[in-house]
Amino acid sequence: MYAHGTSAHHIPQPPHSAGTAYKGKCNPTCLRAAIDPHQIPSPIEVVEADREIWEGKTYMTLPGSHVPLSTTDYVAFDQGNSTPKFIRMSTWNVPSTSRLASECEIPIAAVIQPFADQNPREEPVPVVDTGPIGPVRCDRCRGYINPWCAWTAGGANWKCNLCQHENQVTSEYFCNLDANLMRLDHLQRPELNKGTVDFIVPKEYWAPHPPPRIKPLYQPIAGFREAEKRKPSPMDYVFAIEVTADALSSGFTEQACGSLLHVLYGNESADPSSQPCIPTHARISILTFGNTVNFYNLSSLLDQASMVVVPDIDDVFVPVLDGLFVDPVESREVVQKLLNAIPTQAPEYDSCLCAAVAGSMGALLGRGGQVVVFAATLPTIGPGALKPREDESALYDTEKETQLYLPRNEDWDEISQQCSDEGIGVSMFLGMHKPIDVATIGRAVSTSGGELFFHPRFEPHRDGRAFESQLRHVISRTTVYHCAMRVRCSSGLRVASQYGNFYDNAAGDLDFGTLDADKAMCVSFTHSGTLDERQYAFLQSAVLYTTADGQRRVRTCNLALQVVALAGNVFRFADLDTTVSYLLREAVSRLSSQKIAYLQEELTEKCSAILLGYRRNCAAATAPSQLIIPEAFRALPVFTLAMMKSKPLKARNVTSDVRNYWVHKFMGMSVRSIMHHLYPRLLALHDLDDEIALPKPGSDGIELPSLMRNSHLFMVGNGAYLIDNEDIMILWIGQSVSPQILTDLLGVDDLSAVDRNLTALPRLSSRLSAQVHNILTSRLAQRGREPRFAVARQNMDGIELEFSDMLVEDQNNAAMSYLDYLCVVHKQISTVLTTGGSISGSSGFRGSIW
Repeated sequence: MYAHGTSAHHIPQPPHSAGTAYKGKCNPTCLRAAIDPHQIPSPIEVVEADREIWEGKTYMTLPGSHVPLSTTDYVAFDQGNSTPKFIRMSTWNVPSTSRLASECEIPIAAVIQPFADQNPREEPVPVVDTGPIGPVRCDRCRGYINPWCAWTAGGANWKCNLCQHENQVTSEYFCNLDANLMRLDHLQRPELNKGTVDFIVPKEYWAPHPPPRIKPLYQPIAGFREAEKRKPSPMDYVFAIEVTADALSSGFTEQACGSLLHVLYGNESADPSSQPCIPTHARISILTFGNTVNFYNLSSLLDQASMVVVPDIDDVFVPVLDGLFVDPVESREVVQKLLNAIPTQAPEYDSCLCAAVAGSMGALLGRGGQVVVFAATLPTIGPGALKPREDESALYDTEKETQLYLPRNEDWDEISQQCSDEGIGVSMFLGMHKPIDVATIGRAVSTSGGELFFHPRFEPHRDGRAFESQLRHVISRTTVYHCAMRVRCSSGLRVASQYGNFYDNAAGDLDFGTLDADKAMCVSFTHSGTLDERQYAFLQSAVLYTTADGQRRVRTCNLALQVVALAGNVFRFADLDTTVSYLLREAVSRLSSQKIAYLQEELTEKCSAILLGYRRNCAAATAPSQLIIPEAFRALPVFTLAMMKSKPLKARNVTSDVRNYWVHKFMGMSVRSIMHHLYPRLLALHDLDDEIALPKPGSDGIELPSLMRNSHLFMVGNGAYLIDNEDIMILWIGQSVSPQILTDLLGVDDLSAVDRNLTALPRLSSRLSAQVHNILTSRLAQRGREPRFAVARQNMDGIELEFSDMLVEDQNNAAMSYLDYLCVVHKQISTVLTTGGSISGSSGFRGSIW
């Protein structure tokens, strides 16, 4: 631990942080004047208290116990309920009636992440093969057999827990019951005692070919529909690389080719641990695009790849079949020569990006797979061509603002639907220096289940490390393809809305070209009847998919939830993380239809409504002047404020590309990632305990340090702080920092000698360096990729602006400070309590505050 010295006073908020002051009228009894900023509810206290309870402990999943927060590392044991890593609920006690639900104001929502990574100490998801009969399903609702079904007639029938229909058991699946009406083979059948199960499915579950399109964007390969259904096969990859003048001159194309080489064949010269990560059995294809789409024969029989040009970009076809897809190991020499040669090609001056995606789809036609596109310029020719927008700032805060978040060319809608139908997921790495219209080209990514990676004003030195880490993660993480998902619930509930990066087809299923370990979707429910308090309410998510190695399966995730008739029990088991994830997704999904100012107001109203629901139903005897917040929602106001300060929803001039990129990210993010992004993790590196984050004898892990609150109020001028919001990590160094800290952390003893262009912390022999690198290694293992890294010296580097904006408790991002916002919420609630009316009425927020 380093001494603070004489300059250890808390620093003021920098004057360049733009925010909004409190607009209410203060009086001597006003909460604003009376409250100590250090005493307001702290999200860090909530997180740290949960860590103390659950860190390294085992959570048993049967209903009736409190669930660890998403930000805590714990081990889950599946007892028939899926673990919270696969499904999280906004409340684990479901209101019995719609009236109770409306009184509590807590949305009934689930965030489902069906392929989430598990703790190595947890049991892997069991794989069940029921043979040619396939998994047992309900005749009425088509739900899958699960631990919460009941057995009747001596085992000859089973009762569906979702719709209460009795089904006859087939002779192949029959088994006698014991005295407790449990099957004798209960313990030997994972589908009867585990909440999350993978079923291997027979041929009838194979993916069908979609019907022919009236106007396809490519020419299909002759004979690809010879079979009625597609035989599952290992997932193939197409890498599409832009070779325009802008992409080549900025170094983006060279970075894409170099990173792809390292992913395919390793990079032992830079890092001996950097191993190839392409899945076994996967085949790859490479194409380039500019004015034309160029395919390559990568056969290992050739000395070098041969290029075939498709000049007719309005009617793309696949001109080569032999050598189009190859084993990257067998064709290593050919692939390496090609990737080394692409950055030296003569530049082209237009981009036919949509035609390149169509060509990639044509190459994968009939079997599905994954397309990874590297693009740097706005598509200007061929299908999906776009013109630069006129001055978009003129649309801000007008009725036409919503146009910035809608696609401008219907070809992109068409190709996104076709990719989803064909079982093809599209991911894009964007390295542009000019606007690229993410709202339009991002449709192909969001609808197909892919992912966007955003590197504006791309610089290889600054962005290369994060770029390669992202590409490695895309290829190495658990990814399945040609997926269809459906969420079912028990009688008395129904699905109301679904948010995520998918295509919602006419049959009500959610289609994904690809679905990976990081992707989550949100489902909200509403009452269709009264639930029985003596029975559980049930949810079941089922995903039909093909594994990366070519096996067709169904993954089911099941949940049994307690039903309650008292508001206090609903709030007692409420889940802040899931509620915040739902509110954020719901808000950003409406950017294309409602103004940002309205969405911000609505978020505040929903926050106040939840706290008012608790106040009316659980603390009615307290005075209206007293601010009462339920334990489960102590941090709800600060996270609501953080949502309003996030890039999609904050006021002031944020470019439409940035907003649309973050809409895409938030719609598919896991609960944990959302919480870490909205309230970034802030560490005081100068104040680390000597023993923290270092290996201990007899322990297989390290103890991580406590975090600190996101405000300049808690920072000192001689400190060094590391903030991490999952997208970027910034090291902030105070002007009066100790030279010893600089020496131990960066290898220099003077602040002016710090390299402002650092992209990673150096590895030094000091204890502080070892501690920090152990913390970063732990985070890398959790998320699988490195974020961008930057250094911000106090009052010296421009990146300090971004650092300041990440301190969400301060007055910044064109919004209030946390303290002021808490006063607004409190005034809104007390106004309703003293004058009547509703939160959204004339006595509410819109009428009295803004």
